[in-house]
Amino acid sequence: MKKTIPAILLVLVAAVGATGCTIVDTGEVGLRVNFDKTIENSELVAGSFNQTLVGHVLTFPVKDVSVDVKDLMPLAADNSTMKDFDISVVYNITPSAVSELYINKSRSFHMVDNTGDIYLMHNYIYQTARNAIYKTARKYEALNMNDSRSQIEQEIQEIMVKTLIDEKLAGIVISQVRVGSMVPSDAVKASADNLVRAKNEEKTKEVEVQIAKKEAERIAALNANAGAIAYMQAQAQMKIAEGIAEGKVNTVVIPYDFKGMVNITTPNK
Repeated sequence: MKKTIPAILLVLVAAVGATGCTIVDTGEVGLRVNFDKTIENSELVAGSFNQTLVGHVLTFPVKDVSVDVKDLMPLAADNSTMKDFDISVVYNITPSAVSELYINKSRSFHMVDNTGDIYLMHNYIYQTARNAIYKTARKYEALNMNDSRSQIEQEIQEIMVKTLIDEKLAGIVISQVRVGSMVPSDAVKASADNLVRAKNEEKTKEVEVQIAKKEAERIAALNANAGAIAYMQAQAQMKIAEGIAEGKVNTVVIPYDFKGMVNITTPNK
C-alpha cells in the first residue's frame, strides 16, 4: 500500500501538469497574467511551456496579421465620390514590443475575435489605413485610379509607415498593402461613356468630311481640265473619221449628238 501512494501522487501531478500548462504556438507571443491580474513585462516565446495553475497566459498572433478595409467612399481629385474602395493591409508585430503595446496602449486599439484571439493594434491599423486611403484618393481622378493601382498602394503604405514613425510605434511593421475594388460613381461612369460616344461620333464626322473634301477636290480637278477633256474627245472623233476614210473601220458611226431619226417619210410604191 505504501508503494502505491507515491505512484498515485505521480499520476495526479502529471495530470495537473498537463491540464495546467499552456504552449505558445508558432507565430504567437505570450504574456503572463498573474493571479492578481497584473501582467508581466517579459514576453513568452513561441514553443514555450507555461504553467497556468496560478494565473493564465494571453497569446497574441504577431506574424502576417491581415486587416481588411472595405466599403469606403473617398473623394477623388475631380470632386466625385467613389462608389467603392477596398484594400487589405498585412502587418507584423515585433515580438519584443508585445508587452509594451498591450500594457501601455489603449485596449480600443486591439481587436478580439470570436475565438478569443487578441490582435494587437488591429483597430489602430484599420483607422490608419482608412485615413491613408482618403488622403491618397484625393490626388487621383476617379477614372484614373485603376490605372494607377500600384502607385496608390505604394502611397498608402508610405503614409501609414510615416504615421507609425511619428507615433513612435517601431514595433509595428507594414509589410504589404493591396488595393481591391476601386469603383467610380455611377454618374462618373455615365459621363465617361457619353464622352467616349461623343468622341466616336466626332471621328466618324471627321472621316465623312475628309471623304467629302476628296470628292470636292476631284470634281474641281475635272472642272479645271474641262478644255483638255473636250480636246481629247475631238481628237478621238478625228481618229475615227480618219479610220472610216481609209476603210479601216467596218461599222456604223453614230454622231455623239445624234437624236434619232425624225420626219422620215416612206415613199409610196
